[in-house]
Amino acid sequence: MASSTNIANLVLSKPWSSSSSKALYFPLGGRVSSACSSWQISKRSSFRGISRNNNSNNSSNTICMCMPSPSQTTSSSTLPMAAPLIIRDNESLLKYLHQPLVLPHEVDDGTMRKELLEITRRELMRSISKPLEALQMMDTIQRLGLAYHFEEEINIILSEVSSKVYDDEDLMTAGLRFRLLRHNGHQITPDIFCKFLNENGKFEDSLKGDIMGLLSLYEASYLGANGEDILFEAMEFSEAQLRSSLPSLEAQLATKVSQALELPRHRRMVRLEARRFIEEYSKENGHNPDLLELAKLDYNKVQSLHQMELSEITRWWKELGLVEKLTFARDRPLECFLWTVGLLPEPKYSACRIELAKTIAILLVIDDIFDTHDGPMDELVLFTNAIRKWDLEAMEELPEYMKICYMALYNTTNEICYKILKENGWSVLPYLKSTWIDMIEGFMLEARWFNDGETPNLEEYVENGVTTAGAYMALVHLFFLIGQGVTQESVKLLMDPYPKLFSCSGRILRLWDDLGTAKEEQERGDLASSIHLFMKENNITCEEGGRKGIMKLINNLWKDLNSELVSRNAMPLAIIKAAFNMARASQVVYQHEEDTYFSSVDNYVKALFFTPIIN
Repeated sequence: MASSTNIANLVLSKPWSSSSSKALYFPLGGRVSSACSSWQISKRSSFRGISRNNNSNNSSNTICMCMPSPSQTTSSSTLPMAAPLIIRDNESLLKYLHQPLVLPHEVDDGTMRKELLEITRRELMRSISKPLEALQMMDTIQRLGLAYHFEEEINIILSEVSSKVYDDEDLMTAGLRFRLLRHNGHQITPDIFCKFLNENGKFEDSLKGDIMGLLSLYEASYLGANGEDILFEAMEFSEAQLRSSLPSLEAQLATKVSQALELPRHRRMVRLEARRFIEEYSKENGHNPDLLELAKLDYNKVQSLHQMELSEITRWWKELGLVEKLTFARDRPLECFLWTVGLLPEPKYSACRIELAKTIAILLVIDDIFDTHDGPMDELVLFTNAIRKWDLEAMEELPEYMKICYMALYNTTNEICYKILKENGWSVLPYLKSTWIDMIEGFMLEARWFNDGETPNLEEYVENGVTTAGAYMALVHLFFLIGQGVTQESVKLLMDPYPKLFSCSGRILRLWDDLGTAKEEQERGDLASSIHLFMKENNITCEEGGRKGIMKLINNLWKDLNSELVSRNAMPLAIIKAAFNMARASQVVYQHEEDTYFSSVDNYVKALFFTPIIN
């Protein structure tokens, strides 16, 4: 049985990004090997995929928070470090987060930020008369992570450009207009690209030399919904031309194209994209210095907010004391919080992130009861029945370790329901309780499959995997925590069955998890993954063929997901965005080894929570 671990395991190594010469280095992250490799995300489902490798006796289980030396400069590519502050556990992290510390990025008293916000607001509104200029500025603002400040202005611009016909727009403008309108929930038809087709219905050969136009078309094509064949032809055409042109492009443009081919914007995590793009934008000729300065100040301010949130979550987790009693359970509040920032990047959702992180942390413990602890089937049946009853009397039949977990789940869920009732007047316990029951029954089904030596088919495996991944649980909780557009009609669409929006996002999550952890699961003797089930059902003998098949399924699910954005149904835009962000976060987290900028989940954590941007 594994013993309780610390919050993270990291040793001091090279800076999180060799290109980030002006960033302080605060190493923090998840489990690493003695060779200081990336996190090894394990297990067979998403939030559950957070590492299980707990070992409190390992001397490397520390967080090394290196403070900048007072005499350091920011001109060198690798910053000199003062003596490190060692954080060994959650309590040490709390002390770090609460210490009075003033860094260079905190000198700003907020006045400059407010002035820059007003300057940007005026510039944005002045640009309305020039559609391309307005769209480009709005796109830059969104990529820099500043859009939440300008929601009203952005909607005015989008309403303006969606109501007009632009017969003379070029390929770059058409692609940009389509992408921004659809991304932000406005209606637009892909027929705007028909004028770029020849008489045979193919894209004009004359477009092959228009790299910026092709790049814009490529990015737009990833928002294609089912039945929008022109966008999938656009994807094939633009990708082929961009790949063939790469060797002849100048360095800065080649980097842009390479990053787009690696991961299109539509599938990127919002806060990570902001961090990456701030650096890219600073190197662009003709960038707006006021906008760049605002982005840096705002990024650091939001990072400070995340540290406050993390402090509250860590304190709650420590007081809950689950891992002290259940030594086999994962002690990972930081990783849980990383997922919540992926799902809800806007600062205004601070309280939602905190409550969601609590539910994910408890989910991991319950998963460990069913899996790592290898609970006896009769005890698992008792636990499942107790969750179904949802009362304290049902808890009395449980063994001691299950009682502790049951109480944590019962109290935390009821507290969340109380907060929602107090704030909005909604009684949501039946809905939250139902999602937990569904998930526990999903765990029970997996346990029976494993215990009986039964192999499910691919559809059974994936659908149950969406439930046990916590996708439905997380999105139902967020629906009420966000509180936007909660009506009788939208609540009816929420469950039984869960909406297709949730299912598509959860399936993408489930499949990306398998792509990221299949080898480890196979070595551990877990249930067959979707890769191997796909291979079996399609008579494929090599794993690479199975992985390609799963990637095709994921791309088809993105079409379904985009269709939900187009149709909207009665779901509020905020929960639609959260579902999309779940799909984005799953790809970014489980495909991190292919990320040429951040390169590891360790670096995601450092960049998001502990490394401010220094001018």
